[in-house]
Amino acid sequence: MRPQASLGRVLDDLGATLLELVHGDPGHDPRHSAAIGGVVIHDPLDEPVLPQHALVLGVGVGDAEQTVRLLRALGRQEAVGLVVRAPVPAGPDLAAAAAESGVALLGLTRGASWAQLAALLRSLLAEDDVGDAGPQTLGGVQAGDLFALANAIAALLDAPVTIEDRSSRVLAYSGRQDEADRSRIETILGRQVPERYARQLTDRGIFRDLYRSDQPVYVEPAGDDFAIPRVAVAVRAGDEILGSIWAAVRRPPDLDRMQALRDAARVVALHILRIRAGADVERRLRTDLLSTALEGGPGALDALTRLGLADRPVAVIGLALLGSSSSGADAGLATERQRLADALAMHVGAVHPRSAAALVGDVVYALVPVNQERACRIATDFLDRVGERTPAVAGIGPVAQDVAGLAAARTEADRVLRVLRTGAGRRVARLADVHVDALLLDLADVVTARGDQPSGAVANLLAYDARHHTNLADTLRAWLDAFGDAVAAAAAMYVHPNTFRYRLRRVAEVGPIDLRDPDARFAAMLELRLIGRP
Repeated sequence: MRPQASLGRVLDDLGATLLELVHGDPGHDPRHSAAIGGVVIHDPLDEPVLPQHALVLGVGVGDAEQTVRLLRALGRQEAVGLVVRAPVPAGPDLAAAAAESGVALLGLTRGASWAQLAALLRSLLAEDDVGDAGPQTLGGVQAGDLFALANAIAALLDAPVTIEDRSSRVLAYSGRQDEADRSRIETILGRQVPERYARQLTDRGIFRDLYRSDQPVYVEPAGDDFAIPRVAVAVRAGDEILGSIWAAVRRPPDLDRMQALRDAARVVALHILRIRAGADVERRLRTDLLSTALEGGPGALDALTRLGLADRPVAVIGLALLGSSSSGADAGLATERQRLADALAMHVGAVHPRSAAALVGDVVYALVPVNQERACRIATDFLDRVGERTPAVAGIGPVAQDVAGLAAARTEADRVLRVLRTGAGRRVARLADVHVDALLLDLADVVTARGDQPSGAVANLLAYDARHHTNLADTLRAWLDAFGDAVAAAAAMYVHPNTFRYRLRRVAEVGPIDLRDPDARFAAMLELRLIGRP
């Protein structure tokens, strides 16, 4: 059975390399032995909601007095630990506050980033996500627990170990990494083999030899930073290379350890395949649960309960890629949508621990227990982070107070998205921001369903333009959009004002239409707006 994601396990996996226990006793304090409920970043200006037994990252918390206040506040919220940047300030007040609050105080190693730490912590806690079907083991280790497996391999080889994917990204690592050299420390901190070391290995033909055979490869050191030899073996499933195992050894391993490394590679392959399959299963489960909840049918309450959102109001956020529709079957577009869904799930999970996001059809939906204004800020921040390379828009639905209101909130978010996808000039909006455009789209649906065509003056102008290759309908549209300002309308159409006034007189004659009649102007504007609506 794998140990639960408690503070003790975090220190076992990340201690020495990233974290130092300053105050606290994970071996004896009951709170420290409980499963960590979530990782939360402390924000003094916008106090986050803490899950039970949260591990709090004190970004920017520096002096002793501030740390003491935060420890006492976290103790009242039953947090399990506080991480601050090393060196941690010392003093009797700090020790007393840690003891009284029951909150362990940890120091983050200099040089390590908070983003690295947050990513590592969340990877350790990921096994508690919704959809876990119960414990399974491979090779005596919980299926998918690469960190525990790395520690087991390290014990067999008596050397610190990393498990990496085909792109040299670190999937997991063992303890005792402080016994290795500088290149290994940089690899652990960045969760990626630095480019200069990867280039050295490529130039020396190490990767070529590694992936050609199932035998371990012994790698001689190369420089002061890469001072300790390595032994590596490819991890493969049939003909597919899944990654590799790297051990920092002081001397060439004997035959028994080489065989143990080969055997370990087969077990690691099973774990990686299980993780890959498990991620797909979990994603499908989240999608099914979120889709059921949004439909508001008989199973909606049960779905919300399994998502952990049944007891609180939630805002609905809908995200969609610009220029895409549910009819598109392009594989690259589908991949881009799924990438957007995974990114949004991570983003809202960081904002609030009890959030859910999934791709349903061609729209990514998120349920976040915040008010509508906060949901707008969350969506705006996310799209700012995504950048222009992924052109997406976000429709914000109202806050649903219960299951019955969730389907209506989803419908409102969809109405907003439809407006934004037609090129409304906004990236994030609520229905109040685009209500008139949404009504026009609804009216266009009615017109299309009934087969109505333009009539009266607008129909006459369109027919005249088609016969004589003129643009009287566009002239009328420009004049109405300019609120009757002929000079501005002429500039918009790139013609002289006198030419525009002549065309406007022809509009009144051909229509015919009385441009002084407000009802006639409104009817013409409405018909022109509906022409070409999707």
